Order: sequence, then structure tokens, then C-alpha cells
Amino acid sequence: MDNKYINIYNNLINLTRNKKLYVDLINHDTFSDRLFFFLLHFAFLLKVYKEQCKANTLQEIFDYFFNQLETTFREEGYGDVTINTKMKKYVNLFYAIIKDIDKWENLDKSLQRKFFHKYLDLANNNDSTLNYFENYYNYLKNNTFNSLLKGVIKPNF
Repeated sequence: MDNKYINIYNNLINLTRNKKLYVDLINHDTFSDRLFFFLLHFAFLLKVYKEQCKANTLQEIFDYFFNQLETTFREEGYGDVTINTKMKKYVNLFYAIIKDIDKWENLDKSLQRKFFHKYLDLANNNDSTLNYFENYYNYLKNNTFNSLLKGVIKPNF
């Protein structure tokens, strides 16, 4: 398998491990929450770079990322039927996220908050998750796709 997108994948995995993301959650750091945050980071990345990159490049990244997820499930010992069920569920979740993220800048703050409450079990109305992703979105807009291919993201969101 071609690993030319491994830096981007690893960057998103590292961002997903940011402890600040889990502070407002009732059930801190569940697998579903981690996967949601990973998919959300990925959705913002695709949104920002869809104009800069060719469609086939973004498709290759999509395929690579979901292949990595499938490999992770296999390493965890899940069988083929379970993996197929989980992959279908997470691909559908990702498409739902993309649909909302595509119109992100047109949503007011209350609708953006509702978006997070729709997918996460948040303990309060603190905007730290919203602020984090606003900062991440701005970070992506201010950096090139090639910088993500070659570098390590170490922002302080």
C-alpha cells in the first residue's frame, strides 16, 4: 500500500488525541468519540482543500484513511461481518458530517453548537469544542495542502 498520505493520517490521529477535545464530554474518551473527532478533522480538511487538490487525490486520501480504519478493526480482532457493519456505519456517519461541514461558515454559532450536540454527549454548553474546531478550520485555511503532506501539525488549538 502506498503510504504517501501517512503524515496526514498520523497528524489527524494526533489531533484526535488532544485532551482538550474530551473535557466537555460526559463519557470521556470513548472509541466512538475518538472516531467522531477523527472524522470531523478529516471532513474539515477535505472542505478546505477541495479547491486546491484534484478530486482523485482527495479520493485516494479517503480510500487510504478508511482502509487504515478497516485495518485497525482487523487488528482489534473483529470478524469480516462486524467490520463490514462498522465500516458501513462510519462511512455513513462521515457523509453526514461532510454534509454539515460543507455549509459550516453559513451556520450561526447556535447551529454549530447543535451540530456538536447531535453527535457528542456534551456535559454543558461550553464552547471549547466549537472554538477548537474554528481554530483548526482557520489553521487549515492558512496552510497549504503540501505542508500537511510533509509536515507535522503541532498547533495549539
